[in-house]
Amino acid sequence: MKTVLRYYRPYVWLVILNLIFLFGQAMCELALPGYMSDIINNGIVPQDMGYIRKIGIIMIAVSAATVCFSLAGSFIAARVSAKSSRDIRHALFTRVIAFSASELEDFSTASLITRSTNDVQMVQQATVMILRLACFAPMMGIGAIVRALDTSVSLSWTIGLALLVILCIMAMAFFLVFPKFKVLQSKLDNLNLIMKERLSGVLVIRAFNTQKTEEGRFDEANRELTKINMFVNRAMSFMMPALMFVMNGVSILIVWAGAHLVEADKLMIGDMLAYLQYAMHVIMSFLFITMIFIMIPRAAVSAQRIGRVIDTEPAIEDPEEPETVSSHEGRVEFRNVSFAYPDAEEKALENVTFTAEPGRTTAVIGGTGSGKSTLVSLIPRFYDVTEGQVVIDGVDVRDMTQHDLRDRIGYVPQKGLLFSGTIASNLRYGGDEATDEELMEAVETAQAKDFVMEKECGLDEEVAQGGTNVSGGQKQRLSIARALVKKPEIYIFDDSFSALDFKTDKALRDALAEKVGGSTIIIVAQRINTIIDADRIIVMDDGRIAGTGTHQQLMESCDVYREIALSQLSEEELERGRK
Repeated sequence: MKTVLRYYRPYVWLVILNLIFLFGQAMCELALPGYMSDIINNGIVPQDMGYIRKIGIIMIAVSAATVCFSLAGSFIAARVSAKSSRDIRHALFTRVIAFSASELEDFSTASLITRSTNDVQMVQQATVMILRLACFAPMMGIGAIVRALDTSVSLSWTIGLALLVILCIMAMAFFLVFPKFKVLQSKLDNLNLIMKERLSGVLVIRAFNTQKTEEGRFDEANRELTKINMFVNRAMSFMMPALMFVMNGVSILIVWAGAHLVEADKLMIGDMLAYLQYAMHVIMSFLFITMIFIMIPRAAVSAQRIGRVIDTEPAIEDPEEPETVSSHEGRVEFRNVSFAYPDAEEKALENVTFTAEPGRTTAVIGGTGSGKSTLVSLIPRFYDVTEGQVVIDGVDVRDMTQHDLRDRIGYVPQKGLLFSGTIASNLRYGGDEATDEELMEAVETAQAKDFVMEKECGLDEEVAQGGTNVSGGQKQRLSIARALVKKPEIYIFDDSFSALDFKTDKALRDALAEKVGGSTIIIVAQRINTIIDADRIIVMDDGRIAGTGTHQQLMESCDVYREIALSQLSEEELERGRK
């Protein structure tokens, strides 16, 4: 909660100004029943029409002031809530962007989306209510009680009885509903998770004809959320009629008791009507407070969920005194590197040592789960090593700033990911200032020129969200082109050729050798054809290096590599590879 509150500090002066306007509004509203009482008690005679006009003009002026104060307060409340919510969303996004892979695993994507949208919206709504009602209701309630007692002490028992009943209703609602808010948000997270997963895998669901099964799973989660929502809404719907019943009942009591006092000449009729107005103000104030007590617990749960994200410190942070790398060769060294995922019982990598030289292609191959992608993810510090060092040009990557480190790396992930926009905007993720000529050069090197030129708008062709309007191979080639636009010292291709046919694969590798041959190139691959010409091949097996060397050397010395090779290529093809 404290984490969220600090985003309201820049707007304290607006909050203070809002309090001033609310105080003015409350005083004006409380003054009107008094003027009404004076007119009824003293002014209903023909010769006092001047007095009635005078009081009438004053009442009109007070009413106008009330409207002005109310509008000003509403404007400030809306401004503070909107701007503070903007700041909270920005802080959430900034924190999530800084998360390492381990923090992203702690918070599911669906949960982070819910926290950034639904939870922030709940906090924003609560902010408006607090600034408008939580501040206004106590002023109005206390002022109305004082004015009511000043008008008639004899009728004060009616307000006391009303407040007692209202407090009982509030307490019952609070203890019944508050525990359900945390459950409600977790159920909403679960529903969003199911929706996201099913939408992402809709083609798989259709391919296996499991629509009914998935509908059942979604329906179950939907029913659970609906059940909690219905409980909360029923409790809320009960409160409003109950409070209206109290309000109307108190009105009847005041008229009944006041009539007896008027009959006994202990109370004037104008004072009785004024007292009735004050009592309604008191009850309405507590009605507002009730609404706030309903909203604030739910907003508090949302604020705690937001605060948990913002307060989570990324596991990977920049050093306090980063080192500056003077050399720009791009030499990558793994020195006795071991790595275990958080909470994992076994190491994913163990005692890995090798060097990727500039101007040479280093390939990494191995079976599924052998640690290939884990290995290359340590270079840009998506994870930090558990033991050993990853060194670039003589400097441990943990001693560099993340910006400087990743500025030296062109990374192409396993899954080609494109963002909504145009082809050009996606390519310029690699370099904001890249010209169209540079973009086309990268596209040509990535063997994507043909299909880009076939597009009606060329580089300005729109890319759908997630790149759904291009094929898997096209996404991979555009992802490679994006890395080429960056012109880094180190290229990491994490199984980035898997969706390409053999001809395109070979042409792309030849173009890479020609265009970026002076850089350090690290290729993770499943296919022997992709890495058969590499200067050095590292064979991974169960997190360890099973062998290193060229294709010919490994065919003779490494059983793991030979087994992989023979499973993909014939003896004749391998023989041609040796030559």
